[in-house]
Amino acid sequence: MKQFFVPLSFCLTIASSIVAAPTHAAQPLYVAYPPANHETTSDRIFLIGTAPPGGTVLVNGTAIVRNTAGHFAPTFPLQVGVNQFDLRYGKQSVKLTVTRLAAASESPQGLTFGTLSPAVDVARLPNELLCFTAIAPPTATVAVKLADQTIPLVPRPQSIALPDNAAVLTQQNQPTIAAGRFEGCTRTVLLGDLGKPEWQLTQNGQTIKQTGFGSIKILSPTRLETAVVTAEAGTARTGAGTDYSRLTPLPKGTQALVTGSEGDWVRLDYGAWIRRSEVQILPAGAPPTSLIRSIKARQTGGWTEVMFPLQVPVPVSVQQGDRTFTLTLYNTTAQTDIIRLDDDPLIARLDWQQSAPGQIQYTFNLKSSQQWGYKLRYEGTTLVLSLKHPPTVGSRESGVGSRGAGEQFKTLSGTKILLDPGHGGAEDLGSRGPTGYPEKTVALLMAKLVRERLQQRGAMVYLTRETDVDVPLQDRVAMIEKVQPTVALSLHYNALPDNGDAVKTKGISMFWYNTQAHSLAVFLHNHLTKTLKRSSYGVFWNNLALTRPATTPAVLLELGFMINPDEFEWITNPREQQRLATAIADGVTLWLQKP
Repeated sequence: MKQFFVPLSFCLTIASSIVAAPTHAAQPLYVAYPPANHETTSDRIFLIGTAPPGGTVLVNGTAIVRNTAGHFAPTFPLQVGVNQFDLRYGKQSVKLTVTRLAAASESPQGLTFGTLSPAVDVARLPNELLCFTAIAPPTATVAVKLADQTIPLVPRPQSIALPDNAAVLTQQNQPTIAAGRFEGCTRTVLLGDLGKPEWQLTQNGQTIKQTGFGSIKILSPTRLETAVVTAEAGTARTGAGTDYSRLTPLPKGTQALVTGSEGDWVRLDYGAWIRRSEVQILPAGAPPTSLIRSIKARQTGGWTEVMFPLQVPVPVSVQQGDRTFTLTLYNTTAQTDIIRLDDDPLIARLDWQQSAPGQIQYTFNLKSSQQWGYKLRYEGTTLVLSLKHPPTVGSRESGVGSRGAGEQFKTLSGTKILLDPGHGGAEDLGSRGPTGYPEKTVALLMAKLVRERLQQRGAMVYLTRETDVDVPLQDRVAMIEKVQPTVALSLHYNALPDNGDAVKTKGISMFWYNTQAHSLAVFLHNHLTKTLKRSSYGVFWNNLALTRPATTPAVLLELGFMINPDEFEWITNPREQQRLATAIADGVTLWLQKP
């Protein structure tokens, strides 16, 4: 996994080269992290590095704990502002400067505003709630003037600040109390551009004013524009920004009314938001709604395709459950009297209902709890849902497995497995161990070891990279979509945010996104931790580029922490690498042969 910091090295006063291999030969005092002049909002920082095993490493005059190989990863508190660290080993020294930045939510001092929201152009429907927030001194009086209204903003002394999503990775995902937050809302039926809001702050008899950065516009409900998705898979989200959760991607051609906007994002009539750059905006016209009548299914090339003829390409969403696959069509009304669905390798029965006005749910009852992938596309105005059939895995044969000779294994002939060695190239090193050894190198090594074992079992194996080259995330995802493998595994090694504990945190973890990948993630996690007797860091649902592909069960494996001094030794041990590769291949084989 790429670390939560920029994984750059820097030249030390006693060394000028980056350590590129996990050698245990004597090397000088070396600091792999943090980089020079590092900036962070964390209240602490860990120092990752190494020095020859004999002797003592001092940080600001105090000896630190190291392991038998000489590696270290102590954590130190940070004060807001500049923090200096002086590391010494004998006559060698390294000086670090780490600047802790104040959090954006902290209250400003004096007669001034902090963060104001909204800070972009905003459009809403009439009588819809318009809300304003400001960070200001707790004793101030704050208001917003918009058109003919003055909206008082009320201080929230017990306002709750949510932690960043990454906080769950350090077991610190608890909300905190944030002071100095003011909030206020209003409604209006005035149509058109209401101009930019004017913020007013009064404290100790003094008043300042500040004009907002964006305008407020109220849309006419009878003259709403239409958005047409131009991206191959439009990224729909729960709110106007990349911090908001993803929804089912919208197939190219999808149409929906625009009911609001914020900055570079537009809100679609079924509730999702999408970037303006992923849609074409058409002038106001008839609402893009559709009727639906007959539906039919067919089998083709290992997939079942279900065709939904529509008048307009409408928004859709997908929900996978245990033995169910539910497709929802929005802005659609049923006139359905007949559906053709023959006996199918995957689908036991199709049920449907008009679950709400303009909303239809199609529930596919499946023959197996394990799903293998799906695709959505529009052919003209017909929605095509493709569901992948279960793989046909080769017959049993005797072989030598990790648990002894003569054990019966089911071969992997008939399967395609894609391995994605994380990171690569001159810039994307991934996380780095105490010696500077990069994640990209061990990830590629491991992928080749696993490939060898899977090929011996009859699988056709694909790698997203064979050498130390940079492969963009979108190209890795595109390869999964092209190959459509039986399973896809992205191989990584872990790191932590600055406020983590690099000494105490270790273990194997799995990350999944689509429901069809959950079983594989849990099975591999349990198999590797038990077989190899390694610590568990956990199983996570996570919105990652290499877990999102829907055409296959896709799992991202974090096989240990590069920044943990002891686990780094295990990660770079050639014998343990062989054992890990065998365990991964065994885990995939055993999961695929499950009934």
